Amino acid sequence: MRVIAGTLGGRRLKAPRGTTTRPTSDRVKEALFALLGDIAGARVLDLFAGAGGLGIEALSRGAARAVFIERDQRALRALRENVRALGLGAARAEVRAGDVLALLRTARGRAETYDLVFIDPPYSRASDLGRELSLLLAPLLEPEARIVVESDRRAPLQLQAQLERERTYGDTSIMIHRQP
Repeated sequence: MRVIAGTLGGRRLKAPRGTTTRPTSDRVKEALFALLGDIAGARVLDLFAGAGGLGIEALSRGAARAVFIERDQRALRALRENVRALGLGAARAEVRAGDVLALLRTARGRAETYDLVFIDPPYSRASDLGRELSLLLAPLLEPEARIVVESDRRAPLQLQAQLERERTYGDTSIMIHRQP
């Protein structure tokens, strides 16, 4: 796993051992960021962040700040190690450990807002999360914010948001939603 482009392009990222975390392939990451285009200055929220590949790629490509949410301890260790090794200070990268839904409720209480959200849940839970994630994310999104969902094409995570684009790469479905 590596950062594909931008200021950190070519740098390797650590991924946790085992099968609980499924890093986004370089091919899918490259295609996704081509679809997104310019993300300079974006405030990014990376849910179910794993080792942080999507959020770190966004920072490398000019995003202003990323908040990573992950609860798996092995993934958290890899994520924290990646952030530290890349020299991403607290002003640019913040790692929050815990349950995504609980931490989204906390973020709403802090009146946080984001321009770009990545959601890459465990494939086994994806189809059950759509309604609750839609409700919790709505107050956190800036006008015209985009939400990128990566899930299994056979059991995709369905958000209650305007679908802008959808692509399939093997068994992986990428959906880009836009906040009206």
